[in-house]
Amino acid sequence: MNLKQLNDTATWDWPENAGEFILEVLCNKKKPEPDRILAAELAGIGMVMNDNIANQLLDIIRNSEEPEELRCGTAIALGPALDWADTMEFDEYDDEMLSEKGFDEVKEQLRKIFHDASIPKKVRRRVLEAAVCAPMDWHNRAIQDAYAAKDHDWSLTAIFAMGYVPGFEDLILESLKSEDPDIYYEAVCTAGKWGLKEAWSDIEKIFTEKIDDKPLLLAAIEAAGNMAIHEPAHVLIELSDSDDEEIAEAAEDALGMAAMLSDNIPDDLLDDDLM
Repeated sequence: MNLKQLNDTATWDWPENAGEFILEVLCNKKKPEPDRILAAELAGIGMVMNDNIANQLLDIIRNSEEPEELRCGTAIALGPALDWADTMEFDEYDDEMLSEKGFDEVKEQLRKIFHDASIPKKVRRRVLEAAVCAPMDWHNRAIQDAYAAKDHDWSLTAIFAMGYVPGFEDLILESLKSEDPDIYYEAVCTAGKWGLKEAWSDIEKIFTEKIDDKPLLLAAIEAAGNMAIHEPAHVLIELSDSDDEEIAEAAEDALGMAAMLSDNIPDDLLDDDLM
């Protein structure tokens, strides 16, 4: 087993000891930094997170002697596990997942790390981006402060975090007016997560002006599908015939989502195979 094999294998086909192997690479300071960063990424995407792995990740995040990029990667790796644990029941806990106690401990430790001014800004940003996957009371103030800082990097983190913590619709819509492409992209993604119908007028220009930015287009397609309004349907139907297979598939998925979320889309706009 090696990292490349795991990275190229669907997570549900990973061997039983994948978590142990990932942890071994992650904690071995003799391993190349890129390998340790990849191990952190795999710890996040695979269903291998447990209390032990989470504690090791927290130790790395706190360790000022560890490379900054690795500390960032380990912080991000905790996000999916928090998101999953936030929606699950702990009645059937086993050692292949976070326990309820472990879940609470991770959330508390991330709070402490975020508020530690000695931690590098980039690491604190990634900590907040992971922490909001399981929303807590302190996140609202942290997001407000990050956005108010008028710092490009903190603004990106704030807008990303708004996709998990409710109550920031006005700031999301404000961000969609930004001429900064990074801010605009993040705002499109976040507006899409909440299905903000009021965002359509700002997102529509991605289609009408045929902006040559594929990641932005894909984000706009997903956002359009989540808005539960009929206006994007014409655009999505057109894009479902795109020569670009990824764009066409994304448009079809968005049409299917729109059909499930809304009864306001005329039937004659949707082909039977998209319903």
